[in-house]
Amino acid sequence: MSEYQFKKIKPPEEGELVRIVDGKLVVPDNPIVAYIEGDGIGPEIVTVARRVLDAAIEKAYGGRRRIVWWEIYAGHKAQEIYGELLPRDTLEAIKYTKVAIKGPLTTPVGGGYRSLNVAIRKALDLYANIRPVQYFGQPAPHRYADKVDFIIFRENTEDLYAGIEWPAGSPEAAKLREFLKKELGVELREDAGIGIKPITKFATQRLMRKALQYAVRKKRRVVTIMHKGNIMKYTEGAFREWAYELALEEFRDHIVTEEELYSKYNGEMPEGKILVNDRIADNMLQQIITRPWDYDIIVAPNINGDYISDEANALVGGIGMAAGMNAGDYMAVAEPVHGTAPKYAGKNKVNPSAEILSGCLLLEHMGWEEPVSLIKEAIRRAIADKKVTYDLARHMPGVEPLGTKEYGEALIEYIKEM
Repeated sequence: MSEYQFKKIKPPEEGELVRIVDGKLVVPDNPIVAYIEGDGIGPEIVTVARRVLDAAIEKAYGGRRRIVWWEIYAGHKAQEIYGELLPRDTLEAIKYTKVAIKGPLTTPVGGGYRSLNVAIRKALDLYANIRPVQYFGQPAPHRYADKVDFIIFRENTEDLYAGIEWPAGSPEAAKLREFLKKELGVELREDAGIGIKPITKFATQRLMRKALQYAVRKKRRVVTIMHKGNIMKYTEGAFREWAYELALEEFRDHIVTEEELYSKYNGEMPEGKILVNDRIADNMLQQIITRPWDYDIIVAPNINGDYISDEANALVGGIGMAAGMNAGDYMAVAEPVHGTAPKYAGKNKVNPSAEILSGCLLLEHMGWEEPVSLIKEAIRRAIADKKVTYDLARHMPGVEPLGTKEYGEALIEYIKEM
């Protein structure tokens, strides 16, 4: 039991907690999973996602397993209940359950946070932002959309998202400019805004470790380190070097570097090995368009990971299908990549697939693979049968879109038929 005393929420009386035993996640058959509905369209898509996940779990395990859901609060709902956007109750509840799913959150102007999403990631040390990009047959602008199947591991705690910056003209910027000039011989204009971009060996290597653990477990083919090390040699260049170092030290039996591929293996991949290579960021952004079949898992510093995950999702039709999960060593919070879309809130219109697929990532994290396969197949069938929400229907002439709720019901029917 948590030593923390919850103020305005109470854990469910039924269900069991996910535990950590001997460095491994132990998931009971009836785990308590926390959920945050979020803002804007969040309540609609989270409700549908939970129903679809429940249906797939029921189908896959015949009632032997089920999730016990526990609602916790962040964003506008938390403001109403607690008088603050991100109460300690919420963070402690996620620590308590270790697994959670959330809808998108709005950070109001002047709300005291750069981003509620970033605040949750930092407070819980959810250092890996995992973003799969997959094609399910949806209308897409890219001629090679069917060749896109990436998973992006984006560093979540440092780089530009560390938020270390000072505006032009501020006393802090003046002090830093003076220090740079006096101590390091670097002179900046007086009208310069200044930001600091930290990248550490510790954060880089734990991200690379998680990506390679995933690659080994899932039998993926390639892990590519994305960086701008040709210019930022001691941050992104170091990211590249530290990532390779970790791969060679801890995964030597599983990997072959690109240099070794040609110097030792004449360009022929040894069976059962994972290729580890690297690409400069601007080239990488081009390569996933021109040669998407060459890429599989992409490991990137925070801002590069942000850029490439949005570009990659555009290749397969946009962010309505863009899933995500923030993970630490054991804890995980699933969330879609997209925002709150307030103009569509309450209209039963938006595509809940990103939220549903984020839930699939959480199930995979828990080791529940079977319902994930059912959900993905249901999405493929729904798209093939043109049972889709407005964002996809507008690219399918003559197709009448389904509402958010109705689309979820269609997926559940497909799951029941399997």
